[in-house]
Amino acid sequence: MNIDNLAVNTIRTLAMDAVEKARSGHPGMPMGCAPIAYTLYSKVMRHSPSNPSWLNRDRFILSAGHGSMLLYSTLHLTGYGITLDDIKNFRQWQSITPGHPEFGLTPGVETTTGPLGQGFGNAVGFAVAQEFLASKFNKPGYKIIDHYIYGICSDGDLMEGISYEAASLAGHLKLGKIIFFYDSNKISIDGSTDITFTEDVARRFEAANWHVIKVDDGNDTDKLQKAAKDAQKDPRPSLIITKTHIGYGSPNKQDKASSHGSPLGAEEIKLTKANLGWDYDEPFTIPEEVTKHFESLRECLDESEAIWNKLFENYKKKFPGEAESLLEYMKGNFDTSFFDEFDDFPADGKKIATRQASGKVIAKIADYYPTMLGGSADLAESNNTTIPGSPDFSASDYSGRNFRYGVREHAMGNILHAMAMYGGVIPYGGTFLIFSDYMRPAIRLAALNKVSPVFVFTHDSIGLGEDGPTHQPVEQLMSLRAIPNTLVFRPADANETKYAWKYAVGHKSGPVILVLTRQGLPVLDRSLYPAASEVEKGAYILYDTNGEPDIILIASGSEVHVTLESAKELEAEGYSVRVVNMVCTRLYDLQSKNYQDQVLPPNVTCRVSVEAGISLGWERYVGLDGDSVAIDHFGASAPAEVLFEKYGFTTEHICEVAKRNYSRIND
Repeated sequence: MNIDNLAVNTIRTLAMDAVEKARSGHPGMPMGCAPIAYTLYSKVMRHSPSNPSWLNRDRFILSAGHGSMLLYSTLHLTGYGITLDDIKNFRQWQSITPGHPEFGLTPGVETTTGPLGQGFGNAVGFAVAQEFLASKFNKPGYKIIDHYIYGICSDGDLMEGISYEAASLAGHLKLGKIIFFYDSNKISIDGSTDITFTEDVARRFEAANWHVIKVDDGNDTDKLQKAAKDAQKDPRPSLIITKTHIGYGSPNKQDKASSHGSPLGAEEIKLTKANLGWDYDEPFTIPEEVTKHFESLRECLDESEAIWNKLFENYKKKFPGEAESLLEYMKGNFDTSFFDEFDDFPADGKKIATRQASGKVIAKIADYYPTMLGGSADLAESNNTTIPGSPDFSASDYSGRNFRYGVREHAMGNILHAMAMYGGVIPYGGTFLIFSDYMRPAIRLAALNKVSPVFVFTHDSIGLGEDGPTHQPVEQLMSLRAIPNTLVFRPADANETKYAWKYAVGHKSGPVILVLTRQGLPVLDRSLYPAASEVEKGAYILYDTNGEPDIILIASGSEVHVTLESAKELEAEGYSVRVVNMVCTRLYDLQSKNYQDQVLPPNVTCRVSVEAGISLGWERYVGLDGDSVAIDHFGASAPAEVLFEKYGFTTEHICEVAKRNYSRIND
């Protein structure tokens, strides 16, 4: 058996043995795709096992993340920080080899995958970030950012709708650094793909302006290598359709769904190893020849990085400012002190929608940070996401900072997530709050990966008005707040929007969501109220009467203003009232218990929340004795001011609810 075949079979047997030991996992895909992974990591990709964060490394994305043992086995053999014990602890408690690859946990894993299609879309985000940064920092003779994004996707990945969105956009933008191997084994969990998936994938991708290559034998490493090299020469993104066999080598389970998501079983593994010509009985065996082979490969890989390091050292001497900025940006070090350099919005009696305020803040940030880029899912004018004076990011100009996603919300969220993982940029994207439902899987993965794209969601309530209940978000606010590691800001005026953006730019450990109004809102006079920078505490006392309050009103966003009016009405009737501006619930929850109790004293149980969304979740802050002015039903088509009145967002109704609650508690 030649060394290539022996190495490929080592990947296969490690995967089989790990799944068998865990009694859980997906052996079939690693067995079929082992030649692809081996070819990429040993013959095609430039990468650095000793430095997995090397800036100019080729990236690899296993979109079919259920086949994680393919990646772990390959990374272990190649010399990344995954030990054989880690392989043996596959899918176990506190292991760095979980059931699906997780970004930030395992050396060499570029992104969290598993929900099918997400990794495919991530490749587009990586390619966008790469091309954008290359346009900013590469100089003649100094291509310091110049690499490929490789991946393996499955039948299931290409069935998911996000793959259509992402592929369409990648082809339109001619993102030629993307090279995906399509593991065409024609098997899914339910059996043959003939029962659900009979389209001509090649023609689909050709229609989307992709370069399509076909490899008829997924075990032929020479053909696989040639296909990858041919793909590198084409300016379009490439899909290499590779005929593979799920469970390759298994006498009884090859090409069958039974090898997809269950261990092969000890007897079948024995038969499979014999069928592959594997001469070792002991599980987790790595032949000495294979170990030496990969050691020699690592020397070549180290040389690739050494060549680049020399190039970058010369770059730093010739372009010291650019080099320093690039390194700081790649670390996510975006200083926010410049926010103090531009004036607050004036409290001059004029109303301004928080979406409009956000647009003005974006323009200021973009002036300060050249690697901020963003856009909208075909709603740039409505979302106010355009960077003035900048061209569009396009196939003819990758330096453009205005990104046109088209009506592709899911892909937008996924691409933003990937750009944040790639690093170096401040990525943001906008749509209406109601359409956050289309992109929730991508937001969730950004939260899981603890990376910080900024999602700009406008038209945040029934304030949308006449478009009606299909476009009026009701449950979305609480739904987004429920995602761990996610900060949802709903600012009450233009200046709170500014400081929410300040927090977003400096934040590093999860997505930030800005929930903004369509309708104009008064700018609060901060000589009468606390500074807008208090939003960084999540919640703060906006208005208070002397002494301990009888009633606490808690509001967010546009409802803060009517809540303030209600507090003053109640005060005129003899009640002591406090208004708490709950801008970001999770930030408030992260404050000290002492601060939380200062804002919401535990002994004051008469509390009323006021928010144009569902009441679910507010019991956390109003308590079981509290009440809510909320919308626990869908909206209607009517002017915004009519809807707010009909649904009780008036001083009269808020006061009525507060007094009723006070009487019930104190009688």
